[in-house]
Amino acid sequence: MIRRCSGGRSVWEVLLRLGRSVGGREMACLLEAPLRISVLSEVTATSRHYVDRLFDPDPQKVLQGVIDMKNAVIGNNKQKANLIVLGAVPRLLYLLQQGSSSSELQTECAVVLGSLAMGTENNIKSLVDCHIIPALLQGLLCPDLTFIEACLRCLRTVFISPVTPVQLLYTDPTVIPHLMSLLSHSQRTQEYITQIFSHCCKTPEHQTVLFNHGAIQNIAPLLTAPSYKVRMQALKCFSVLAYENTQVSMTLVNVLVEGELLSQVFVRMMQRDQPIEMQLTAAKCLTYMCRAGAIGTDDTCVVLKTLPCLVRMCSKERLLEERVEGAETLAYLMEPDVELQRIASTTDHLVAMLADYFKYPSSVSAITDIKRLDHDLKHAHELRQAAFKLYASLGSNDEDIRKKITETENMMDRIVSGLSESSIKVRLAAVRCLHSLSRSVQQLRTSFHDHAVWKPLMKLLQNAPDEVLVMASSTLCNLLLEFSPSKEPILESGVIELLCSLTQSESPALRVNGIWALMNMAFQADQKVKGEIVRSLGTEQLFRLLSDPDTNVLMKTLGLLRNLLSTRPHIDQVMSSHGKQIMQAVTLILEGEHSMEVKEQTLCILANIADGNTAKDLIMTNDDMLQKIKYYMGHSNVKLQLAATFCISNLIWNEEDGEGLNIGGSQERQDKLRELGFVDILHKLAQSPDTNLCDRAKTAMQQYLA
Repeated sequence: MIRRCSGGRSVWEVLLRLGRSVGGREMACLLEAPLRISVLSEVTATSRHYVDRLFDPDPQKVLQGVIDMKNAVIGNNKQKANLIVLGAVPRLLYLLQQGSSSSELQTECAVVLGSLAMGTENNIKSLVDCHIIPALLQGLLCPDLTFIEACLRCLRTVFISPVTPVQLLYTDPTVIPHLMSLLSHSQRTQEYITQIFSHCCKTPEHQTVLFNHGAIQNIAPLLTAPSYKVRMQALKCFSVLAYENTQVSMTLVNVLVEGELLSQVFVRMMQRDQPIEMQLTAAKCLTYMCRAGAIGTDDTCVVLKTLPCLVRMCSKERLLEERVEGAETLAYLMEPDVELQRIASTTDHLVAMLADYFKYPSSVSAITDIKRLDHDLKHAHELRQAAFKLYASLGSNDEDIRKKITETENMMDRIVSGLSESSIKVRLAAVRCLHSLSRSVQQLRTSFHDHAVWKPLMKLLQNAPDEVLVMASSTLCNLLLEFSPSKEPILESGVIELLCSLTQSESPALRVNGIWALMNMAFQADQKVKGEIVRSLGTEQLFRLLSDPDTNVLMKTLGLLRNLLSTRPHIDQVMSSHGKQIMQAVTLILEGEHSMEVKEQTLCILANIADGNTAKDLIMTNDDMLQKIKYYMGHSNVKLQLAATFCISNLIWNEEDGEGLNIGGSQERQDKLRELGFVDILHKLAQSPDTNLCDRAKTAMQQYLA
C-alpha cells in the first residue's frame, strides 16, 4: 500500500510533481539519494510549500521562494534534511545554471545550497551525488562577483567536509588556473580559494598541480593581507604545499614578500602575540621546510624560534588539539636530528611536561565548559598518542634522554598500557616509543626486563595491522639481541613459528624484520635453537629468501646463514644437511648483479664454511668456487679482497684435522692452493696499503712456513 503524506497526496505524487519541468533530470538525481519512507512521512506541508514555490512560472515569486527557503534553513538541520529529501537540490542547481535566471536568483540559489551543505555529512553526500561541484565550478565563469563569491563559499563548505572526494577539484584541468586568476578579485575570493586549496591538497600530485599553476607566487602576497582570515588560510596553504615536498620547500626559501624572506615572515607569525593557530601553522611551515632540506637543522629560525614555539604548544595551558598538533609537529621536526632532540629535551622541562598528557583531563581539571570537557574526554587518547610519538622521537638516538624518559613517573607502565589500548593509533605510537627505547642496551637490561614488556609485545604481534606489525617486530628484533634478558623467555614462548611466518609476508618490511629477528636469535645460539630455526623456516623458504628482490631481506638472510654457520660442529652439521643448496646459493649471488655489501656478506659465509672441519671440503673440491675466491682476492674493493682472503686463510690453516672428505689435512690443501696460484696473490696482498688486508695476507702466508 502506498503511504500518504499529510495533505492527502501520496509520496509518489509528491515525487512526480517535483520531477516536472526539467525532463526528469531532477527526478533521476533525487532517486539516487537514499529515500526512507519513515523520513518522508515526517516532511511537513511547510517544507513542501518551499519546494513547490521553486516551480512557480513567475521569476519574482521563485526568487522570493528561494529567499524564504534561505531564511527557513538557517540553523535548522531538520528543515535542511526535509528539503533535500523533497528534491530541492536538483531544482536549485537547475535554476543556478539557467541562463535565463537573474544574477540575484543564481546568487540566492548558491547561498541556499551553501546553507544546506552546512548541515550533516549526509547532506554533503546528497549534494555531491547531485553533481553540485561541477555546477558551482561552472558558475565561477560568470562575470558577477557576488555570485562567484557565493559559489566559492558553497564550494569551500562542501570541500572541507571529510566525505567529499577532493579529486573532484582536479578533474577538469582548467579549474585550478581559473581559481588562481580569481584570487585577486576580492578578500572573500582570497579566503575561500585558499581554504579550498589547503583542504584539497592531499597528495604529491596535488602539490605539483598547484605548484605548476603558480600557487606560491599567487598566494605569497596574501600573507600580508589586511584580513586575518586570508592570512591564516594562505599560511595553511603553504603548510600543505611544503609537507614532504623538496621542490616546493626549496622554492619557498627564496621567496620574498614585500622585500622580506618568507622564512622571516613565518618567524614573525610565530611570535607570542600572534593567535595560537597562526603560531602553530607557521611553525609547521618551517618544520616542513627544514625536513625537506631547505633550511638547516642548525638554522636560528629552527633552533631559536620553531622548536621553542612547538614546545610552548605542549604546555597544559593550551587546548587539547593544540597540544596534540604541537607535540606531533615537534616529533616530526627533530626525528632525524640528535642535536635538536638534545635541545628539546632540556627546553621547558619537556620530558616531564609530556607526562601530563597521560593525566588529562584530571578530576581537578580547570575546564568549566561542559561541551569542551565532553570533547576532551572523547579525544584524550589523541594526547596519549602524541606523547608517545614525541617520546619516541626524543629518545631515538641519545642514551641520556632515553634514561630520562624511562625515569619519568610510571612511564614503562604507561607504555605497557598503551600497547593494549582500543585505539589502533595509540597502540602504534606506544610500540613506536618502545622501539625507540629498545635501542638502549641499558634499558633492555633494566626497565624492559623489570616490566616484562615482551609479553604485551608478543600479544600485539597476533593479528595486528601491518603498520603495527612492522614496528612491533622491529622492537622484537632488539629484544632478541644476545645481551637482552628478554631473549630467553621470548624463545620459550614459541616465537620462532611467528617470525618464520613473517618472512612469508608480502610486505618487504615484515620479511626483513622476521628474518632479522631470526638472525639475532641465531647469534651465538646453541645447536638446538639453530636446528629449530632451520626446521621451522624450511630450506625451501630459506633459499627463496636468498633470491628475494629486496636487498635488505637478502642481507638479513645472509646474516642469518652466517650466524647458523658459526662454531665448527654447527658449520659441519648444517653443511652436511644443506651443503649443496648453500653452495649453489653462494655461487648465484657471487655471479649475480648484487651490491658490494651483499657479495662481502656472501664471502664471509664462505669463510665460515672454510672454517668447518668437514665443510671446507665443499670448497676445496669445487674448482669453480676456488676461482671465484681468487677473482675476489684481486678485486678493486678492499672489503671483498679481505673477505676472500679470510676464506683462503681458513682453508690453509695449519692444523692436521684429518677429517676432510676428499682432501685430508692442511698440507694437501696448501699444496693444491699453491698450484692454483693463491700464494702469489697472498704475496701481492701482503704489500697492500690497507693494514687489515696486509695483516690478513701475512697471517695466511705464515701457515706455509709453520
